[in-house]
Amino acid sequence: MMVLNKLRSTNPNLDGIVPYDPKYLPADVMLSANENPDGLSAGVAGAVSAAIARVQVNRYPDPLANDLRDEIASAYGVERENVLVGNGGDELLFDIAFAWGGPGRTMLDCPPTFSVYAANARLCGTTVVNVERVIGGGRSFCSVDEEAVLERVSQGDIDYLTICTPNNPTGELTDLSFIERLLDATDALVLVDEAYGEFAKLGTSALPLLSSHKNLAILHTFSKAYSIAGVRVGYVLAHPEVISELKKVRQPYSVDAFSQAAALEVFKSRDVFAARTAKIVSERERVLATLRDFGDVEVWPSSANYLFMRVPKAAYVWERLLAGGVLVRDFSTGELTRDCLRVSIGSPEQNDRFISLLGHILDQEREYFG
Repeated sequence: MMVLNKLRSTNPNLDGIVPYDPKYLPADVMLSANENPDGLSAGVAGAVSAAIARVQVNRYPDPLANDLRDEIASAYGVERENVLVGNGGDELLFDIAFAWGGPGRTMLDCPPTFSVYAANARLCGTTVVNVERVIGGGRSFCSVDEEAVLERVSQGDIDYLTICTPNNPTGELTDLSFIERLLDATDALVLVDEAYGEFAKLGTSALPLLSSHKNLAILHTFSKAYSIAGVRVGYVLAHPEVISELKKVRQPYSVDAFSQAAALEVFKSRDVFAARTAKIVSERERVLATLRDFGDVEVWPSSANYLFMRVPKAAYVWERLLAGGVLVRDFSTGELTRDCLRVSIGSPEQNDRFISLLGHILDQEREYFG
């Protein structure tokens, strides 16, 4: 008789890997995933619906989303061959880890930052070298240790690295002059993750460096500023040689026809989203100023659509916020982010509810513990 209760073990690279868990829990006010609080405007939603209605669902989608690639390329003043579209930025992050990582290869990470970078590298059997950010000592929570990164890449064994700017979860920008120095100092692929770049000041994108640096790739997403996180579309801008290598490892037909149609209509209406983004930035500054009046809260400036803060008993505060219907992101157990929470910028009403509830929780804590 065949024995059916046995299973061969998985790839050893999975050992110790903890599945990514965004703790996306039900709540009245969702301020944990850095989504845009506004849905699509009526005009854009109508254009998206019309485009989706034209999709021939019995046919495979364009494998490379070329209409969307052309629209993106035109907006940035590059060629189609400089653009690759993926199923969210997450697919493209994995493609880069797969193409430039692997056994015997090394990735440089700058924690605290997006944990998926290192997780992807380890899944591919890549050695991860950490150059920790400098915690404290200025207006930001942390910043890239520029000289340490330059010294480490000078050893010549780094195959790729990722600089998230604005950084997730802490919100600060990495200086563009440093990115240029880094690109000049190494032949490693330097991925600049600008998922939150639309919320930063003009002139902070690495795009001007693209034409002169073959080893630069820039990641963008439709999930944040463009209000379609549920659609899952991202794109990378890079030298055609980089794009060609990524094409070798990407999944075929990874961006479905509905997503391509929606993203194309949204990107054509990007001026509408620019005005909305400006409102989120204004609201971010209002929330920052308000939180700074809370004596128990340490909060840092941000160039993204979220704020990073340190509060006493942060894990307990997170639980109390959730019990009150407000979900934020808990980073309090991280070695470098002890007692820290990240709050996305929502609508003014959502932000006011968060501020009021947080103030109530902290007042109760002060009364109870003195």
